[in-house]
Amino acid sequence: MPEAPNPTADAATNPSAAPTAAPSTTATAGLPAGPPVPPSSRRRPALLVLSVVVLLAALGATAWWVVFERGFESTDNAYVQAPTVQITPQVAGTVVEVLVDDTDRVGPGQTLVRLDPSDAQLALERAEAQLAQTVREVHAMYAQQALLQSGVRQREAEVARVQADVARITDDLARRRPLLDSGAISAEELQHTESALAGARNTLAAARAAVAAAQEQALAQQALTLATPIDKHPGIDRAAGAVREALLAVQRGELPAPVAGQVARRSVQVGQRVAPGGVLMSLVALDQAWVEANFKEVQLRHLRVGQPATLHADVYGRQVSYRGRVAGLGAGTGAAFALLPAQNATGNWIKVVQRVPVRIELDPGQLAEHPLRVGLSMQVRVDVSDTRGTPVQATAPAAHPGRPSNRTEAFRIGSDAIERRVQEIIARNLGRPLRVPAAPPLAHAASPARGAAQPGPARP
Repeated sequence: MPEAPNPTADAATNPSAAPTAAPSTTATAGLPAGPPVPPSSRRRPALLVLSVVVLLAALGATAWWVVFERGFESTDNAYVQAPTVQITPQVAGTVVEVLVDDTDRVGPGQTLVRLDPSDAQLALERAEAQLAQTVREVHAMYAQQALLQSGVRQREAEVARVQADVARITDDLARRRPLLDSGAISAEELQHTESALAGARNTLAAARAAVAAAQEQALAQQALTLATPIDKHPGIDRAAGAVREALLAVQRGELPAPVAGQVARRSVQVGQRVAPGGVLMSLVALDQAWVEANFKEVQLRHLRVGQPATLHADVYGRQVSYRGRVAGLGAGTGAAFALLPAQNATGNWIKVVQRVPVRIELDPGQLAEHPLRVGLSMQVRVDVSDTRGTPVQATAPAAHPGRPSNRTEAFRIGSDAIERRVQEIIARNLGRPLRVPAAPPLAHAASPARGAAQPGPARP
């Protein structure tokens, strides 16, 4: 049986018998085959373009810094601050009326809280009664001094009378002695005259001792008065001081607002028993707000007091710009005044750039137009191109005694009215007319403003 042909074997034994490969397209086109293109050659244009873009961006950033940012220092670590006054009672008492609530705006002198005046009124009545009693006791003391002076004069008159008796008896004795030898008088009569003289001398000694005792008693009584007017006696002054203190306690039953501001964190309630010094609420003077900008240490080199600043509040955005000026530098970094300050004297110490608070004062007109709140975030940009001022590191801001937050008349009580009341009690118990000019009734110095701003019914 004939064997089938094997193409594989034939191709192995006879190369000419192998099948002919299909001609390539390149060969068919008549072009020679070139080497493959490497990937790096394709990335070079992209890298070149990227390098040009980065270089242009760096040049643009440098030009921007030179033109716009070179003369400025900026930070977004800045927050609004304002004077915060804590309202605390000066006397103990029970709250009977609360006239304000959180977010309410109040004026200076406006009444915020009223305390029950019963205890203070009773203390005032006791003090007035004690003053009246003291005035009468001192009056009796002065009257007794006059009585003692009269006693001294009476004793002195008695001494003069006894001295006259002694002189008379002495003369009688001198006349009778020569008559004894002539027998005109008896020895017994002469002896009676001598006894009368001795008795008169004893009486004179006793009278002189009585005068000395009366004088000592008068001096002792005089030491209690010491040529002092009766209404200026220390006992009366002490009792009058108790009356003044009680009158102050009555007036301090009303708690006025020291400054104008907004009520915050009110915690007092009607019926609550409060003690002196306890915080009832806070009062924030938003019209006196400033910005505390925390600049890095390296940013303080060119800061000067008085340099202008531009500020933006996150709550208003870039549409509202505030004008300010550098007022001064804080006394220390935030870490130095922290509740738990950093312990830098340790083995694993790492240097951290510190920030120092810089006070930026704002324009009051802009604050009134666009009010701020304590703690709001601000963006601060200070123009440091003018370096003629005093560096913030070398000076502290001067005191401003004229600022509204540094002075208040709300707690001033009419001293003329208090003095008149005291003098009325003294004059009434001395039985003489009052010599103190008339004064208005007792009230706070700012009572008209407080009364004009009184709100409606108390809130619970």
